[in-house]
Amino acid sequence: MDTSSKENIQLFCKSSVQTDGSSSLKTKYPCPEEKQPCCGELKVFLGALAFVYFAKALTEGYLKSTITQLERRFDIPSSLVGVIDGSFEIGNLLVITFVSYFGAKLHRPKIIGAGCLIMGVGTFLIAMPQFFMEQYRYESYSPFSNSTLSISPCLLETSSQLPVSVMEKPQSKISNECEIDASTSMWIYVFLGNLLRGIGETPIQPLGISYLDDFACEDNAAFYIGCVQTVAIIGPIFGFLLGSLCAKLYVDIGFMNLDHITITPKDPQWVGAWWLGYLIAGVISLLAAVPFWCLPKSLPRPCGREDTNSSSEEGKFITDYQTPCGKKVKIIEMAKDFLPSLKNLFGNPVYCLYLCASSVQLNSLFGMVTYKPKYIEQQYGQSTSKANFVIGLINIPAVALGIFSGGIVMKKFRISVCGAAKLYLGSSVFGYLLYLSLFALGCENSDVAGLTVSYQGNKFISYHERALFTDCNSRCKCSETKWEPMCGENGITYASACLAGCQTLTKNGQNIIFYNCTCVGIVPSKSGNSSGMVGRCPKDNGCSKMFLYFLVISVITSYTLSLGGIPGYILLLR
Repeated sequence: MDTSSKENIQLFCKSSVQTDGSSSLKTKYPCPEEKQPCCGELKVFLGALAFVYFAKALTEGYLKSTITQLERRFDIPSSLVGVIDGSFEIGNLLVITFVSYFGAKLHRPKIIGAGCLIMGVGTFLIAMPQFFMEQYRYESYSPFSNSTLSISPCLLETSSQLPVSVMEKPQSKISNECEIDASTSMWIYVFLGNLLRGIGETPIQPLGISYLDDFACEDNAAFYIGCVQTVAIIGPIFGFLLGSLCAKLYVDIGFMNLDHITITPKDPQWVGAWWLGYLIAGVISLLAAVPFWCLPKSLPRPCGREDTNSSSEEGKFITDYQTPCGKKVKIIEMAKDFLPSLKNLFGNPVYCLYLCASSVQLNSLFGMVTYKPKYIEQQYGQSTSKANFVIGLINIPAVALGIFSGGIVMKKFRISVCGAAKLYLGSSVFGYLLYLSLFALGCENSDVAGLTVSYQGNKFISYHERALFTDCNSRCKCSETKWEPMCGENGITYASACLAGCQTLTKNGQNIIFYNCTCVGIVPSKSGNSSGMVGRCPKDNGCSKMFLYFLVISVITSYTLSLGGIPGYILLLR
């Protein structure tokens, strides 16, 4: 067939569709498929959207990995960290309805690009407190690290000596308290930065996926969306691995001489370079915004989707607001149909079922993902770096496999929209029940003197009997708010060496051993020594087996929840 014949068939197809909107002529005379160039605008949009999904998923994964670091750096409770983490959803909820409604009728690529810029600015804002705060101070017994010495951790009441901070300067007590208050209020920057991230992320999913669904061939749309989701799963893997790397670096790296640091990443007071990953993620978010400013508002529709019967609801929704001359109506006229559209949406039973399934899934997923690194640290005695590494390399691939399996199930069994809703709800409920089973896989609490066991080693201790001070450390001037754990030779953890009544210590570099600990000597130890070392006592052997069971159930749960990912997206689009 020559070129002129092809042009005549295409003109005939277009004129037939424009006349009566019927697809009968197109069935009789199918239009030839036009191959898109390898670097077409739609494929550029696909690559840019996939990169944006990667950027936002990387930042989200990195934020989850820094939960414990933020608690220690800003000296804030876990409940406040939960509020900071939830600020992303707060920002998303503030604008999602308006962005998805009005943005669908405006220049979608540019709106996504603007959202990427806001995400980048918010990510940089999270890291800003590091440049405004004083250098991190942790309690130490000596500012020297390269000498061997013996001092008394148990400070007698008559002694004027106080524990020296590694970075402490001679200041009054009042000024120190002011500095502490100023430092702890810096978490507001993290809150606002994550709030901006939520606002900037808003247009990416509704406008980006609908753009692909509108202008891609019907056979390629599902494949393109699958590519985007696959890249989005890779993002958290890099986020947690980046968090594992930064957790090994000291928080003030680049600001001080690290030779003076006397603690290691295994120490409970260690804070990693939490801010470094946010700078990297912020640069990636800004780079992701560049391609969207060069893309057009709309693309030529594929010949097989030019008729109104095959176009998506989103496409109809957009074209309804075009005048015959191609001019857009004003935003005020768009706003008149906002409430009626919202009413019709909530009257859709399939959509309501989708909302119920999403509520169950997110309720089980978000809380666990947010505190999972900290839970692994506290419950199973793992380091921050190892917890992030395990999540990045074990749980995230299970999520990717679940999404891939969900797509295969949808294609092989030709599941309808109603079936997709049931599959999505079923996977969410079953995954939620699996998450509840993790409560039975915890380890026993560590033996902490004065908290879980008595100083005499008795296991049964009532709430009223819990006290960090007793006869063996009554003469020591100790703080009951500082958590500087020491493991005694008797296998009991003490809140600090001072509360253990240790009289001397020997330090050589980063190795610290405490001797003549009066409280340790109360309980007979295997070695017969009343000494101890920095850090918590390790969990028993049964805890390592429980940790293995926890990982297995966690992987199965991640797979189950993600199995409904593709059905959920089908519901979201249709």
